[in-house]
Amino acid sequence: MGSSCLSLVSFYGGYLRRTFTSAGLSRFALDIDDQTTLSLWGPAPPLPIPPKPSLVLIHGFGPVSLWQWHQQVHDLSRHFSLYVPDLVFFGGSTTASEERSEVFQAGAVARLMEKVGVERYSVLGTSYGGFVAYNMGRMWPERVDKVVIASSGVNMRRRDNEELLKRAGHEGRIDDLMLPTTAAELKKLSALAMFRRPYVMPDFLLTDFLRSLYSENREEKKELLLGLTIGKDNSVQLSPLQQDVLIVWGEHDKIFLLEKAFELKELLGNKVQLEIIKNSAHVPQIEDPKRFNDVVKRFLLREKRACFLLKRNIRNRDAATTKKLADPRLTQKEEEEAVRRFKALEKGDVGALRMISRQEYLKKREQKKMKELRDDIIDEE
Repeated sequence: MGSSCLSLVSFYGGYLRRTFTSAGLSRFALDIDDQTTLSLWGPAPPLPIPPKPSLVLIHGFGPVSLWQWHQQVHDLSRHFSLYVPDLVFFGGSTTASEERSEVFQAGAVARLMEKVGVERYSVLGTSYGGFVAYNMGRMWPERVDKVVIASSGVNMRRRDNEELLKRAGHEGRIDDLMLPTTAAELKKLSALAMFRRPYVMPDFLLTDFLRSLYSENREEKKELLLGLTIGKDNSVQLSPLQQDVLIVWGEHDKIFLLEKAFELKELLGNKVQLEIIKNSAHVPQIEDPKRFNDVVKRFLLREKRACFLLKRNIRNRDAATTKKLADPRLTQKEEEEAVRRFKALEKGDVGALRMISRQEYLKKREQKKMKELRDDIIDEE
């Protein structure tokens, strides 16, 4: 019976790997320094030209990234160059360092992105991965373009863990709840994580899932939970982020209650958007992947879409300016303005284009007023 069960888990794992490879991703490992190695699913060469925006998907506690992002990679890979790392002590990622905090994990992923030569990217983290994504945005605003935090109580307090244990009816510690060892404990955790009642599975199958997906580096993962810098006391010390931020939360999340999402929105600054996924709990990316993916794409591609529309609207209008660039009769000031416009257009700088358009509008309005004034003077004469 055990070997049959094992083949089921292995078979489904093979299916998930094919999902990733069909999205153009390859698996490899990189030494980010002399102590730490991270495994990664990333773009297989040759890279797309022109390159797509880069997006890092950061998994939460539990199974490795393969099991947590399989509903996202195919859809998101159409629009982004995806980088899906396994955090330290997950999926073959290891370290000899004694560091165990989420800040250490953030530094490891940031160095990984340096190693693969990506200078600018957005991050999407779920649950524990949201802690990592937040710290990457906080520490490297010059690298991280946008931040998506999903189902992640970055603003949690010590009492939140105590209340979670009560909701779960668990008399042990938080690390025992998050790292189940028995079928009964896995059922309890699944009931917390899922809005819909999980499929009924026999205990022998659940036991095999535990052996395959939860047993690796168990003691080190406990150390990761104990090493968290957040949730140590009942006050929240959280710095706002400079980036645009999207918070995605399941309406019925029983691990991090929905009220945490509203509080987090107020704490992270004035460039924060909150999206609540109905009929889902702690894993909306699995329970409602289409809605989750659409929300993420709309947020991350917003400026790209605006820039496309702006380019389309001014393309014909700028045709005459293009011709003028080769016109020797063009004044130096006119040439500088034309070059400035096209540099902004080439970079996709929506703000600069809008500013140029605003300046041109004000200039034309002033010229119109002067013309009307001259006409009035002529009429009086």
